[in-house]
Amino acid sequence: MPRLTVPGDTPITLYYEDSGGDGRPVVLIHGWPLSAAAWQTQVGPLAQAGYRVIAYDRRGFGRSEKPASGYEYDTLAADLDVLITQLDLTGAVIVGFSMGGGEVARYIGSYGEERLAGAVLAGAITPALCITEDNPDGGMPIEGFEGLRDECAADREAFLRKFMTWFFSNPSELAITPEQFEQVLAITAEGSDDALLQCIIAWATDFRADVEKFTVPTLVIHGDSDNNVPFEPSGKRAAAMIPSATLHVVKGGPHGFNVSHAGEFNEALLAFLAGLPA
Repeated sequence: MPRLTVPGDTPITLYYEDSGGDGRPVVLIHGWPLSAAAWQTQVGPLAQAGYRVIAYDRRGFGRSEKPASGYEYDTLAADLDVLITQLDLTGAVIVGFSMGGGEVARYIGSYGEERLAGAVLAGAITPALCITEDNPDGGMPIEGFEGLRDECAADREAFLRKFMTWFFSNPSELAITPEQFEQVLAITAEGSDDALLQCIIAWATDFRADVEKFTVPTLVIHGDSDNNVPFEPSGKRAAAMIPSATLHVVKGGPHGFNVSHAGEFNEALLAFLAGLPA
Protein backbone atom coordinates (compact mmCIF):
# COMPACT_ATOMS: atom_id res chain seq x y z
CA MET A 1 0.00 0.00 0.00
CA PRO A 2 1.50 3.37 -0.99
CA ARG A 3 2.56 5.53 1.93
CA LEU A 4 4.59 8.68 2.31
CA THR A 5 6.32 10.15 5.32
CA VAL A 6 5.60 13.62 6.65
CA PRO A 7 8.89 14.77 8.19
CA GLY A 8 9.22 16.65 11.46
CA ASP A 9 10.10 16.16 15.11
CA THR A 10 7.66 13.25 15.11
CA PRO A 11 7.35 11.98 11.53
CA ILE A 12 4.08 10.33 10.52
CA THR A 13 3.01 8.27 7.53
CA LEU A 14 0.05 8.99 5.27
CA TYR A 15 -1.73 6.39 3.18
CA TYR A 16 -2.61 7.33 -0.38
CA GLU A 17 -3.90 5.77 -3.58
CA ASP A 18 -2.62 6.79 -7.00
CA SER A 19 -4.14 5.64 -10.28
CA GLY A 20 -0.95 6.66 -12.10
CA GLY A 21 -0.66 7.69 -15.71
CA ASP A 22 0.30 10.89 -17.51
CA GLY A 23 -3.01 12.71 -17.09
CA ARG A 24 -3.58 15.84 -15.08
CA PRO A 25 -3.29 15.04 -11.35
CA VAL A 26 -6.53 15.36 -9.40
CA VAL A 27 -6.05 15.18 -5.63
CA LEU A 28 -9.15 14.19 -3.65
CA ILE A 29 -9.34 15.34 -0.01
CA HIS A 30 -12.05 13.67 2.05
CA GLY A 31 -14.39 15.03 4.69
CA TRP A 32 -14.98 14.16 8.34
CA PRO A 33 -15.12 11.42 9.62
CA LEU A 34 -14.21 9.53 6.46
CA SER A 35 -11.19 8.49 4.39
CA ALA A 36 -10.13 8.20 0.77
CA ALA A 37 -12.66 5.35 0.52
CA ALA A 38 -15.42 7.96 0.50
CA TRP A 39 -14.34 8.94 -3.04
CA GLN A 40 -15.03 5.53 -4.61
CA THR A 41 -17.84 6.93 -6.79
CA GLN A 42 -15.44 9.52 -8.26
CA VAL A 43 -12.15 7.64 -8.67
CA GLY A 44 -13.29 5.34 -11.49
CA PRO A 45 -14.94 7.99 -13.68
CA LEU A 46 -12.00 10.37 -13.25
CA ALA A 47 -9.43 7.70 -14.10
CA GLN A 48 -11.49 6.52 -17.08
CA ALA A 49 -11.49 10.11 -18.35
CA GLY A 50 -7.69 10.07 -18.35
CA TYR A 51 -6.87 11.86 -15.11
CA ARG A 52 -4.26 10.74 -12.60
CA VAL A 53 -6.38 10.35 -9.47
CA ILE A 54 -4.75 10.61 -6.05
CA ALA A 55 -6.78 10.18 -2.88
CA TYR A 56 -5.26 10.10 0.59
CA ASP A 57 -6.35 9.48 4.15
CA ARG A 58 -5.99 12.55 6.34
CA ARG A 59 -3.81 12.00 9.41
CA GLY A 60 -5.88 10.34 12.11
CA PHE A 61 -8.31 8.75 9.64
CA GLY A 62 -8.48 5.61 7.54
CA ARG A 63 -5.17 3.87 7.04
CA SER A 64 -2.93 6.84 7.86
CA GLU A 65 -1.01 7.15 11.10
CA LYS A 66 -2.99 8.51 14.03
CA PRO A 67 -0.94 10.94 16.16
CA ALA A 68 -2.40 12.65 19.21
CA SER A 69 -2.18 16.13 17.66
CA GLY A 70 -1.79 18.03 14.42
CA TYR A 71 -5.45 18.47 13.59
CA GLU A 72 -5.42 22.21 12.98
CA TYR A 73 -5.30 23.50 9.45
CA ASP A 74 -1.73 24.73 9.29
CA THR A 75 -0.58 21.16 9.91
CA LEU A 76 -3.24 19.59 7.69
CA ALA A 77 -2.28 21.90 4.82
CA ALA A 78 1.39 21.09 5.42
CA ASP A 79 0.51 17.39 5.04
CA LEU A 80 -1.12 18.19 1.69
CA ASP A 81 1.96 20.12 0.62
CA VAL A 82 4.17 17.13 1.47
CA LEU A 83 1.96 14.90 -0.69
CA ILE A 84 2.06 17.33 -3.61
CA THR A 85 5.82 17.93 -3.39
CA GLN A 86 6.88 14.32 -2.73
CA LEU A 87 4.81 13.14 -5.69
CA ASP A 88 6.09 16.17 -7.64
CA LEU A 89 2.64 17.10 -8.89
CA THR A 90 2.27 20.01 -11.29
CA GLY A 91 -0.76 21.34 -13.09
CA ALA A 92 -2.82 19.67 -10.38
CA VAL A 93 -6.39 20.22 -9.29
CA ILE A 94 -7.09 19.85 -5.57
CA VAL A 95 -10.63 18.82 -4.67
CA GLY A 96 -11.71 19.39 -1.07
CA PHE A 97 -14.96 17.95 0.24
CA SER A 98 -16.46 19.39 3.44
CA MET A 99 -13.59 19.95 5.89
CA GLY A 100 -11.27 19.03 3.00
CA GLY A 101 -12.15 22.41 1.54
CA GLY A 102 -10.24 23.90 4.46
CA GLU A 103 -7.07 22.14 3.33
CA VAL A 104 -7.59 23.49 -0.19
CA ALA A 105 -7.98 27.03 1.14
CA ARG A 106 -5.11 26.93 3.65
CA TYR A 107 -2.83 25.26 1.09
CA ILE A 108 -3.44 28.07 -1.40
CA GLY A 109 -3.18 30.68 1.34
CA SER A 110 0.13 29.28 2.62
CA TYR A 111 1.84 27.64 -0.37
CA GLY A 112 0.38 29.46 -3.36
CA GLU A 113 -0.85 28.13 -6.68
CA GLU A 114 2.40 27.39 -8.53
CA ARG A 115 1.67 23.66 -8.73
CA LEU A 116 -2.07 24.07 -9.36
CA ALA A 117 -4.28 24.43 -12.41
CA GLY A 118 -7.51 24.61 -10.46
CA ALA A 119 -9.36 24.01 -7.21
CA VAL A 120 -12.70 22.54 -6.20
CA LEU A 121 -14.68 23.34 -3.05
CA ALA A 122 -17.33 20.62 -2.70
CA GLY A 123 -19.81 21.05 0.13
CA ALA A 124 -16.91 22.85 1.77
CA ILE A 125 -16.71 24.63 5.12
CA THR A 126 -15.08 27.67 3.54
CA PRO A 127 -14.94 30.63 3.90
CA ALA A 128 -15.79 30.88 7.64
CA LEU A 129 -18.47 28.81 9.36
CA CYS A 130 -18.02 30.17 12.87
CA ILE A 131 -20.19 33.16 13.76
CA THR A 132 -18.10 35.91 15.32
CA GLU A 133 -18.43 39.65 15.77
CA ASP A 134 -16.71 40.30 12.44
CA ASN A 135 -18.26 37.24 10.74
CA PRO A 136 -21.99 37.48 11.48
CA ASP A 137 -22.87 35.52 8.33
CA GLY A 138 -21.30 32.27 9.53
CA GLY A 139 -23.31 29.17 10.28
CA MET A 140 -22.86 28.56 14.01
CA PRO A 141 -21.15 30.13 17.06
CA ILE A 142 -18.14 28.43 18.64
CA GLU A 143 -20.40 26.97 21.34
CA GLY A 144 -22.11 24.92 18.64
CA PHE A 145 -18.84 23.32 17.55
CA GLU A 146 -17.89 22.67 21.16
CA GLY A 147 -21.28 21.05 21.73
CA LEU A 148 -20.78 18.70 18.77
CA ARG A 149 -17.32 17.78 20.06
CA ASP A 150 -18.64 17.07 23.55
CA GLU A 151 -21.51 14.97 22.21
CA CYS A 152 -19.09 12.93 20.11
CA ALA A 153 -16.80 12.45 23.11
CA ALA A 154 -19.69 11.30 25.31
CA ASP A 155 -20.99 8.61 22.92
CA ARG A 156 -18.97 8.31 19.75
CA GLU A 157 -21.00 5.54 18.11
CA ALA A 158 -24.39 7.17 18.69
CA PHE A 159 -23.11 10.57 17.57
CA LEU A 160 -21.57 9.23 14.35
CA ARG A 161 -24.77 7.42 13.43
CA LYS A 162 -26.79 10.60 13.99
CA PHE A 163 -24.26 12.84 12.22
CA MET A 164 -24.07 10.57 9.19
CA THR A 165 -27.86 10.44 9.02
CA TRP A 166 -27.85 14.25 8.73
CA PHE A 167 -24.96 13.90 6.26
CA PHE A 168 -26.99 11.89 3.76
CA SER A 169 -30.48 13.35 4.32
CA ASN A 170 -32.05 16.02 2.11
CA PRO A 171 -33.10 17.39 4.50
CA SER A 172 -35.05 14.72 6.41
CA GLU A 173 -35.14 11.68 4.10
CA LEU A 174 -32.09 9.47 3.70
CA ALA A 175 -30.86 9.90 0.11
CA ILE A 176 -28.73 6.74 -0.06
CA THR A 177 -29.56 3.07 0.45
CA PRO A 178 -29.35 1.43 3.89
CA GLU A 179 -26.49 -0.69 2.55
CA GLN A 180 -24.54 2.40 1.49
CA PHE A 181 -25.20 3.97 4.87
CA GLU A 182 -23.75 0.99 6.74
CA GLN A 183 -20.72 0.99 4.45
CA VAL A 184 -20.09 4.64 5.31
CA LEU A 185 -20.46 3.96 9.03
CA ALA A 186 -17.77 1.30 8.69
CA ILE A 187 -15.39 3.93 7.28
CA THR A 188 -16.06 6.24 10.24
CA ALA A 189 -14.92 3.50 12.64
CA GLU A 190 -11.35 3.94 11.37
CA GLY A 191 -10.95 7.49 12.68
CA SER A 192 -9.12 8.04 15.96
CA ASP A 193 -10.82 9.75 18.88
CA ASP A 194 -8.18 12.51 18.87
CA ALA A 195 -8.76 13.22 15.18
CA LEU A 196 -12.54 13.16 15.46
CA LEU A 197 -12.74 15.56 18.39
CA GLN A 198 -10.00 18.01 17.41
CA CYS A 199 -11.18 18.29 13.81
CA ILE A 200 -14.67 19.32 14.93
CA ILE A 201 -13.16 22.41 16.56
CA ALA A 202 -10.98 23.01 13.49
CA TRP A 203 -14.17 23.47 11.44
CA ALA A 204 -14.49 26.87 13.14
CA THR A 205 -11.32 28.11 11.37
CA ASP A 206 -11.66 31.38 9.47
CA PHE A 207 -10.42 30.88 5.89
CA ARG A 208 -11.47 34.24 4.48
CA ALA A 209 -7.89 35.49 4.06
CA ASP A 210 -6.96 32.24 2.31
CA VAL A 211 -9.97 32.27 -0.02
CA GLU A 212 -9.14 35.83 -1.06
CA LYS A 213 -5.87 34.49 -2.55
CA PHE A 214 -7.60 32.15 -5.03
CA THR A 215 -6.83 33.09 -8.63
CA VAL A 216 -6.92 29.68 -10.34
CA PRO A 217 -10.20 28.51 -11.87
CA THR A 218 -12.34 27.20 -9.03
CA LEU A 219 -15.46 25.05 -9.00
CA VAL A 220 -17.75 25.60 -6.03
CA ILE A 221 -20.26 22.74 -5.94
CA HIS A 222 -22.79 22.39 -3.16
CA GLY A 223 -26.10 20.68 -2.40
CA ASP A 224 -29.04 22.96 -1.68
CA SER A 225 -30.33 20.52 1.00
CA ASP A 226 -27.09 20.27 2.97
CA ASN A 227 -27.80 19.82 6.70
CA ASN A 228 -24.19 19.75 7.86
CA VAL A 229 -22.70 22.67 5.92
CA PRO A 230 -25.64 24.79 4.76
CA PHE A 231 -25.17 26.44 1.37
CA GLU A 232 -25.91 30.04 2.38
CA PRO A 233 -23.02 30.60 4.84
CA SER A 234 -20.55 28.45 2.92
CA GLY A 235 -20.72 27.67 -0.80
CA LYS A 236 -22.70 30.77 -1.70
CA ARG A 237 -20.28 33.05 0.15
CA ALA A 238 -17.17 31.30 -1.18
CA ALA A 239 -18.35 31.58 -4.78
CA ALA A 240 -19.03 35.29 -4.30
CA MET A 241 -15.53 35.84 -2.88
CA ILE A 242 -13.61 34.09 -5.68
CA PRO A 243 -13.63 35.99 -9.00
CA SER A 244 -12.57 32.86 -10.90
CA ALA A 245 -15.31 30.67 -9.39
CA THR A 246 -17.96 28.66 -11.20
CA LEU A 247 -20.91 27.78 -8.97
CA HIS A 248 -22.91 24.57 -9.40
CA VAL A 249 -25.78 23.93 -7.00
CA VAL A 250 -27.15 20.39 -6.86
CA LYS A 251 -30.90 20.46 -6.32
CA GLY A 252 -31.90 18.14 -3.51
CA GLY A 253 -28.28 17.41 -2.72
CA PRO A 254 -27.50 16.53 0.91
CA HIS A 255 -24.04 16.98 2.40
CA GLY A 256 -22.89 13.61 1.05
CA PHE A 257 -23.98 14.50 -2.48
CA ASN A 258 -20.91 12.99 -4.11
CA VAL A 259 -22.52 9.64 -3.24
CA SER A 260 -26.26 10.38 -3.34
CA HIS A 261 -26.01 12.46 -6.53
CA ALA A 262 -22.84 10.94 -7.94
CA GLY A 263 -23.93 11.29 -11.57
CA GLU A 264 -24.50 15.03 -11.42
CA PHE A 265 -21.49 15.58 -9.17
CA ASN A 266 -19.17 13.70 -11.53
CA GLU A 267 -20.59 15.40 -14.62
CA ALA A 268 -19.98 18.85 -13.13
CA LEU A 269 -16.50 17.92 -11.95
CA LEU A 270 -15.49 16.40 -15.30
CA ALA A 271 -16.87 19.41 -17.21
CA PHE A 272 -14.84 21.74 -15.00
CA LEU A 273 -11.66 19.70 -15.46
CA ALA A 274 -12.16 19.51 -19.23
CA GLY A 275 -12.45 23.29 -19.41
CA LEU A 276 -9.08 23.98 -17.79
CA PRO A 277 -6.24 25.24 -19.99
CA ALA A 278 -3.87 22.48 -21.06
